[in-house]
Amino acid sequence: MSESNALNALHQRFRGFYPVVIDVETAGFNAQTDALLEIAATTLKMDEDGWLHRDETLHYHVEPFEGAILNPDALAFTGIDPTNPLRGAVSEYEALHAIFKMVRKGTKESGCNRAIIVAHNATFDHSFLMAAAERVGMKRNPFHPFATFDTAALSGLVLGQTVLAKACIAAGMDFDSTQAHSALYDTEQTATLFCELVNRWKRLGGWPLALSEEPAKDDASA
Repeated sequence: MSESNALNALHQRFRGFYPVVIDVETAGFNAQTDALLEIAATTLKMDEDGWLHRDETLHYHVEPFEGAILNPDALAFTGIDPTNPLRGAVSEYEALHAIFKMVRKGTKESGCNRAIIVAHNATFDHSFLMAAAERVGMKRNPFHPFATFDTAALSGLVLGQTVLAKACIAAGMDFDSTQAHSALYDTEQTATLFCELVNRWKRLGGWPLALSEEPAKDDASA
């Protein structure tokens, strides 16, 4: 494999991190006390030319953990009815077990060392995922304990927009506001947005980094 092709590999692009896009819908803002109600995860892949694309997606409605707070304002905002039997909700453990299994598999197959969460306003999603993993005693958490890639910050830099819908539109993407605040829709939109930001940087010549040249030899004659 040439040095240029090696730099286009996913495990080289993000310093060994395997990016996974996450979105959660919750019953409040406190990851320790408020219910996790929905979660989706989208993995990413890089083609042989170094372009980033969406790969697999998992999506779950989640049963509130025992004693969880259900903030009425948050439920009204998301439109989620936790008591609706048609949600087909699963436990936090079932949802995270399946997502972590997919992520560990992708991390290994891509030659990466550890997964990293990509999310819009990533601190929020990261905190809820980590709190849920701790609650259910999930072993072998594949995600970095604190580092994230935040598409709100990246979009502010590249597109001048920090709201997901506005950032998507500025990036030339469609955005259906009627589907917003669905973990599945927001995750797939965020994943497409992140791919566009990474690929746009490549199109502009920012990646791969210019290979360092050997120091010029002293060719002065005696």
